[in-house]
Amino acid sequence: MDLSEGLHTLLSVSLVAALAPMIAGLLPVRVPQVVLLIVGGVLIGPEVLAWAETDTISLLSDVGLGFLFLLAGYELDLQLFNRQPGHRALAAWFITVGIAIAVTGALAATDFVHAFIPVAIGLTTTALGTLLPILRDNGMLRGAFGEHILAAGAVGEFLPVVAIAIFLGTNGQFIGLMSLVFMGLLGLLLAVAPRLAKSGGRLGQIMREGEHATSQTTLRWTVALLLGLLVVADDFGLDVVLGAFLAGAILRRWAPGDVHALEGKLDAIGYGFFIPLFFVSSGMGLDLRSIAEAPERLLVFFVLMLACRGLPALLVYRGVLPMRERVQLMLLTATALPLLVALSEIGLDSGHMLPENAAALVGAGVLSVIAFPALASVIGARGSIDDVAADPETPDGNDGSDAKLSG
Repeated sequence: MDLSEGLHTLLSVSLVAALAPMIAGLLPVRVPQVVLLIVGGVLIGPEVLAWAETDTISLLSDVGLGFLFLLAGYELDLQLFNRQPGHRALAAWFITVGIAIAVTGALAATDFVHAFIPVAIGLTTTALGTLLPILRDNGMLRGAFGEHILAAGAVGEFLPVVAIAIFLGTNGQFIGLMSLVFMGLLGLLLAVAPRLAKSGGRLGQIMREGEHATSQTTLRWTVALLLGLLVVADDFGLDVVLGAFLAGAILRRWAPGDVHALEGKLDAIGYGFFIPLFFVSSGMGLDLRSIAEAPERLLVFFVLMLACRGLPALLVYRGVLPMRERVQLMLLTATALPLLVALSEIGLDSGHMLPENAAALVGAGVLSVIAFPALASVIGARGSIDDVAADPETPDGNDGSDAKLSG
C-alpha cells in the first residue's frame, strides 16, 4: 500500500468524522451521526468523489468494527438473560428465525436469491453496536425499555454470529462448532484468571497505580484483550465480531481499578476515532451501481428486515411494554448493518451470493440505520407518561422511568 495514498484516505475519513457532529448540530431535524458518517463515506468513496480507497484503511476499519462490538458486549449485563427481558428476547429471535427461513425459502424457489443461509441469517440480525450511540444520545437505555432493547439487541447480534460460525465457517460446520466451544472455554478462563490480580497482589497494585499514568495499564490490557480475541477468532475461521463481543463481556466482569474512568477512555478511543472510521469505510464500500441497476432488491430486503426481525416484537412484548415502546422496539431491532457487511463478503467469497443481492443487502442495512432509529427517536420524543398510563396492556408501575441499568 502506498503511504501517501493511505494518508490521504485517512485524512478524508477523519474530516468526515470531524464534520459529522457539526453538521448534525446544524440540521433543523435530529439526524443520527452514524447516518452522516455513512453518507460522508459514500461521498468521498470511489463511487462519487473518489477521494479515498477502502483498501488503504481496511485494517483500521476492522479494528473499528472490533471496538464497536467490544462496547456492545461491555454494555450488556448477562444477568438480563436470567430475567424476563432475556427470555422474551430469545423468544422473539426464534420467531424471527422461523419467519426468515420461510421467506428466504420462497425467494430461493423463485431464484431471487441463491444464497439461502447468508440471507436468512441476515434477516435475523440487530445492530446493537451501531445503535448504542443513538440509544445513549436519546436516553433510551434507562428503565424497562432499556433492559429489553439491550437484551433483544444482544440476542440479535450474538446468535447470528454463532450461526455464521457454524453454517458459514471456512472449515466446515463441525470445526466451526468446536471452534465456538473453544472460544467459550477461553472466555471463561479469561473471565476468571484476572480476579487474582484484583485481590490485592503486586500485579493488582501495578495495574491500579498505572491506570491514570503514562503507562495507562488498564487501557493497554483492554486493547490487548480485544486484539488477542480478534486474532484467535480469525485463526479459527470465526467472524471477528465474536471475539470482540466476547472481549466486551469479559471486560465487564474483570476490569480492574476505576471502571468508570476506563469506560470514558474506551469511549474516547472507540467513538473518537476507530468506530467512526468503520462507518465511513462502510459507506465508501457501498456498491451504488449494483443498487441503481436493481433498486427493487434493496426495497425487498429493507421491508423483509422490518417484517422478519421487527414485527415479532409487537407480539412478544405485549403486556410488558406499551404500544408506543413496542413500535420503537420493532424499529430498533430491525436495524442492521455490520453483520450484513460480513455476510455479504462471505456470500461473495463463496460464489453463492449474487453481487446485486450482496449490494442490496448492505444497502438495506444502511437504509435501516438511516430510517429506523430516527423514526423510533421521533416516536419516543412524542411519547409521555400519560401514554404509558393510558395503555391497558402495560402493568402498573412498569414504565421503568426510575430504574437504571448497572454498568
